Amino acid sequence: MRRVLGTRAVGHTGTLDPFATGLLVVLLGRATRLARFVESSDKTYLAVARLGARTTTDDRTGAALGEPADVSGLSETVVRNALVGLGGSGRQRPPAYSAKRVAGERSYRLARRGQVVDLAEVPVTVHRIELTEWRPPEVGFRATVSAGTYLRALARDLGEVLGVGGHLTALRREAIGGLRVEEAVPLDRLAPDTPLVPLTRILAHLPTVELDESTRAAVRHGRAVADQADRRTGGPADGVAHVALLAGGNLIGVARSEGAWLKPVVVLESP
Repeated sequence: MRRVLGTRAVGHTGTLDPFATGLLVVLLGRATRLARFVESSDKTYLAVARLGARTTTDDRTGAALGEPADVSGLSETVVRNALVGLGGSGRQRPPAYSAKRVAGERSYRLARRGQVVDLAEVPVTVHRIELTEWRPPEVGFRATVSAGTYLRALARDLGEVLGVGGHLTALRREAIGGLRVEEAVPLDRLAPDTPLVPLTRILAHLPTVELDESTRAAVRHGRAVADQADRRTGGPADGVAHVALLAGGNLIGVARSEGAWLKPVVVLESP
């Protein structure tokens, strides 16, 4: 994208596993400063897990662990119920081969050196999970999850719940927040005149406040402005009460709501 669009100011909002496909949101120019708000959005995936076999990485790229297990006793109903049981809020153990840091070093680097990695469980939410296909020993499923949830770990946990083990064999990211892969531009079609997605769509999950000229000038200089909660639209607000600041329908910045004030945390418009 840097080469095609002729700019160095390019940043992505979360890598995919090497064998995965699907949506990658890329931000340009000052919009790169909005990455954290995209990364924190819920994500939807279409995945395939193979039951009856565990691997070191919890996906098809890892080495097999133990002998394959017999899955002939599993029915579609049993598998579907096990999937449903993975939904909701809970705690998840990240894969040993992940980007999590252990004493300042990536977990996957330690694992590749043969060190035992025991990562602490982290809170995750599986908002929705459903069976899409049952073709033993493979099970297809679609899941909408909170940021930081590993689909590899869901495949592993599904196998553990069913008592046969399992790992992920295919993964496609279909959506990040309100952005869907069907709207994305394939890399081989990227051109200098490719239409860009408006920033207001990128942050459509946040409530918005339209600024007048005086408050717009204050925000340009990074100053807090009075919170106009009664004028907010959209949302609902995220967990830390961020608000998108607009002027003339254009995104000017993002503020944190603190008491009676909106305190800018990202300002896109120059003073």
